[in-house]
Amino acid sequence: VVPRIQLRKPMASCIATFKPFRPLALLQQALAAIDLIAIASVAQAADYTGPLFDAHLHYNEEAWNGTAGPHPPADVLARMQASGVRAIVANSRPNAGSLALAALPQMREAGIGVVPFVRLYRNRADYTGWPRDESIYDMVLAELERGTAAGPYRGLGEFHLYDSADANGPVARKLMQLAEQRRLVVLAHVDDVAIDLLMAHTASQGQSVRLIWAHTGIGGVPVARVDALLARYPGLVGELSYRPGLVCDGGQLCPEWRDLLLKHPTRFVIGSDTWVNQRWQHYEAQMRDYRTWLGGLPANVAQRVAWGNAAALLGVSVVGPDRKN
Repeated sequence: VVPRIQLRKPMASCIATFKPFRPLALLQQALAAIDLIAIASVAQAADYTGPLFDAHLHYNEEAWNGTAGPHPPADVLARMQASGVRAIVANSRPNAGSLALAALPQMREAGIGVVPFVRLYRNRADYTGWPRDESIYDMVLAELERGTAAGPYRGLGEFHLYDSADANGPVARKLMQLAEQRRLVVLAHVDDVAIDLLMAHTASQGQSVRLIWAHTGIGGVPVARVDALLARYPGLVGELSYRPGLVCDGGQLCPEWRDLLLKHPTRFVIGSDTWVNQRWQHYEAQMRDYRTWLGGLPANVAQRVAWGNAAALLGVSVVGPDRKN
């Protein structure tokens, strides 16, 4: 018989008040603490300070009017320099605006690369009629033959399709085929339905053509649909100006968009879309907004979205990591 042990009162009191160890509860508390730390670190993250590639820039006639407008070349150059922009995709209505930037010696002296695209618009009337206007196709061929002071054109667009069915227009079909044949990058302001229709016109069924999707669906295409299209078309790249639902509190990316950029770090670029003069007036503020949420991403992802993805897509030499104004 084992004798019974009489516990002293202090020991008995300790055991009576002892609570069992609960590993699950402690784990949950630890995870919650980690989440709070992560949120705080993003909120306090320093802005991105590296170079920016503006992959969607217009220098339309109302901005400069042959240097007589409110934003002559010296003005837009100063805005780019102040914003740390080191390269641009120039596409303008008419193409004279892009040609002017490409020929500007001060752009080269400032170390700002100009990547010219052929815009399909001679005037505002062309915005809606181009998919079936053969004279647009002839104009594109003539521009490609002429080239620019910054070298050959490297892309087509930006073009708009206000009705996705217009993606089946004869000129839209021919331009997509031309882009794939000549390795030209397309800049398209279209919905997700039109993305599929445009890609279907190419010989590779969208597997070889490279297309920058302006605004990544300005109508608010669901993130899951964007994700599916990126998976389907390896040359599809999302441009993020005007994108609904992109930014949340504190100027940081909304969670689902942050997750998407982390999942596809090589598939997104930024742009200003200076389609009206007000966008030029707020150019520096737009670039600061980009720097804010870029600073909340891992450094290597931020550099890709800000600069590296567009530079690789368009064959622009990589600049140093430091911002130079």
